[in-house]
Amino acid sequence: MEETSKIWMNGELVDWADATVHVGTHGLHYGSGVFEGIRAYETPRGSAVFRLTEHIDRLENSARLLYMELPYSRDELKTACWDLLGANGLPECYLRPIAFFGAGQLGVSSRGNPVEVAIMSWPWGAYLGEEALRTGIRAKISSWQRIGPNVIPHVAKATGVYLNSMLAVLEANRSGYEEAILLTQDGYIADGSGENIFVVKNGVLYTPDLSASILPGITRDTLIQIAQDLGHRVVEKPLIRTDLYLADEVFMCGTAAEVTPIREVDDQVIGPPGPVTLEIQQAYLDTVHGRTERWGQWLEYAPAAKTQA
Repeated sequence: MEETSKIWMNGELVDWADATVHVGTHGLHYGSGVFEGIRAYETPRGSAVFRLTEHIDRLENSARLLYMELPYSRDELKTACWDLLGANGLPECYLRPIAFFGAGQLGVSSRGNPVEVAIMSWPWGAYLGEEALRTGIRAKISSWQRIGPNVIPHVAKATGVYLNSMLAVLEANRSGYEEAILLTQDGYIADGSGENIFVVKNGVLYTPDLSASILPGITRDTLIQIAQDLGHRVVEKPLIRTDLYLADEVFMCGTAAEVTPIREVDDQVIGPPGPVTLEIQQAYLDTVHGRTERWGQWLEYAPAAKTQA
């Protein structure tokens, strides 16, 4: 992670090195926080944040599921994102808003603890590498199961949930794979450690539905809409691991991973990125970089850029 000049923290811009928390912070001990991953892209019209409103909405929903009352409104958080982008001078970067229960009582209950909010931004290229976007990655079915919907609310992008993902991806990495794929307790495909999954078979796109304990991904929603607009049929349904092995194409998606093809699962060769994957990947990248107006409604421009347009 590349250090930048400022971090927005609890209502003000502070120097990177000064954005600290107390060691008694509740979120540090119990994973009681929520966060978002957002990207800003440089476009011909200036810097644009992709689906900023939807990301802030999801942050609010995640907080609600953790009984956390955010001390800032949606508009205040959006303004904070723009202020931070301006302060750091980054037309293209990754944004990480996070809210967590701060220092107070250190029992398991978070009741009475203050809620702290921070937003970071830094340059971050392709999450799994530029080569991965071109040629695809190797993935491994994890021995760690995805948490069930009655264990932790999986629709919340909560910090503690990602211990599940961390164990899975480290296991995969130690075995020589770039990413992990987690299954549910019932053996259905859930998702990657930080990505949703699509399978292409006979021209139809399939993706696990929300009952598979997946995060309702904003990129996932984007690709469903793009694929349908391009004339593809998209089916949300339970999938099993052999659906991956016998697929014509498989790809992962997420704000960080964007659209990353999968060329192997458990040493079962799927092949190089296929035509459907490449078409959707190109449409997505053209959209976020402002090279097409077809889905331009998802780009939110900095107030100054909007005034000049």
